[in-house]
Parts: sequence; structure tokens; C-alpha cells
Amino acid sequence: MTNSDQGVPVDALDSITGLTETHRGHVVVAASHGAVYAAYLAAKGRARAVILNDAGVGKGGAGISGLPYLDGYGIAAATISHLSARIGDGNDMLARGVISHVNDTAKSLGCRPGQSCAECARLMKAAPPASVNPPEQSESRSLLQSKPGEPEVWGADSASLVLPEDKDHIVITGSHGQVLGDRPETALKYDALAAVFSDAGIGADRAGISRLPALDARHIPAATVSAASARIGDSRSLYEEGRISCVNETAAALGAKPGISTRDFVALVIASLK
Repeated sequence: MTNSDQGVPVDALDSITGLTETHRGHVVVAASHGAVYAAYLAAKGRARAVILNDAGVGKGGAGISGLPYLDGYGIAAATISHLSARIGDGNDMLARGVISHVNDTAKSLGCRPGQSCAECARLMKAAPPASVNPPEQSESRSLLQSKPGEPEVWGADSASLVLPEDKDHIVITGSHGQVLGDRPETALKYDALAAVFSDAGIGADRAGISRLPALDARHIPAATVSAASARIGDSRSLYEEGRISCVNETAAALGAKPGISTRDFVALVIASLK
């Protein structure tokens, strides 16, 4: 969705990873969490300003950690409350979102918590075009657990980093648990033995856990970790600190349940394969 009032378009994206050259100089409403890597992608893509989802804010304020990062480059940024609109759905954020946090640069444009996402985006049109070249950052994949005779456990800071070879792995991803734009096929790019996501505070319409039933349809055990227990966007934090908040039916059949640790979830999946 694009709104081009005042000559500066406002673009709604289901994920900041969808940012392209065509969005350069625009105000972008991207339904990704507001952690640093998402903010980096907004700066790298030369967005004029960006509105993200606060993903429940969560452990260490991870869900809004991108706001001060963008202040460092003079880029206006805000988040909407995860309770007001669905994470992973840019059009819903623009239509229903209510601002929860703004950075100092956005504040100077008149943006404030409590505004509608659409009003905040309108004010952000007055921001100057971005001209920064932020230092390169990369989300990472890392081997989290490897034991003889057992499947490997891989961490992917973003679900976009899941690979075809993960069909033989358990994947812990730092991404939120919402399918993108209500498209079930986006629940996981490739099949895996099992998958874990952040629940992003669960949020509006329980969007933060909507990947779980979608993965039931593919017979993949899946769970979400409470955003309050581990840092969204950080797969190692989800693995080492995470507490399970929700499981799908496939995982429940293995004995998984809310309250167990991510490590315990992994152990249950591995036990089911023996």
C-alpha cells in the first residue's frame, strides 16, 4: 500500500527485508520488530523515516532497540504497539496501529506515543531524505548444539536465513511468530525437523503465534518463546534463555508445553526421533 500525499510516499511492507530501491526516500511502515538489524536495513535502504512494530518490547528492550540506533543517523523512527495491529502485516499496521515509542528525531517532527500510525507517518514526510551509509551488519546463523547421533540445532537470527539443508535440523530463529501478510506459506521458507520463534508479545489478533498452526499443516513441531524471556532477533538468546509460551498441536503431541525452556523443547523433539 502506498500513500503519496505531499509528494512523499508512505509504503507499507510486511517485512523490512522487502525494502528495495523503489522505496528510497519514502516513509516506510514495515511490520518487522523494531530491533537494531531491522533499523539497520531501513538506514541501508535510505528510508526517509520508518515505523516498525514494538514486538512487545521484551527482554532488554530488544523490540525497540532500533530507535536510538537510528537517532545516531538522524533518521526518524517509531514503533506501533504490538497490541494495536498485527506484526508481519504492514497494511494492518498502517490502518490500525497506535504509536508506542518514538526516537528523538521523530519527536522533533511532532511524532508522539498515542498517535495513529497513519498520522505519525504523515508527520514523518517532513523529514529530510536519508543520506547515510551505515557500517555493514549481518544477521547470523550459528550452530547451537551438536551431539553424535543427534540432529544439529541451528540458530538463525532471522527466518529469512533458514536454508534447504535445515530439513535435517532443529531451527531456533529470532524472528517473530507471525506469518507475513496472513500467507501461511511464509511460516517457514523450508521444512525443518522443528522450529522456534519469538512470540513478539503475541499481540493483536494473536498474530505473534500464527506460524504455529500453519506449521501444523506441514507436520512440523513448532513453538514460540516469550518475548519477555529472550531477546527478539537473537537466536542464541532464544536458545539459552527462552521460555516456551505457546506450542502447536504437533509439538504438544511430543509432550511440549508452555513454561518449559527452549532447551527442554529441543530435547523433546530429539527424543521423539529416536
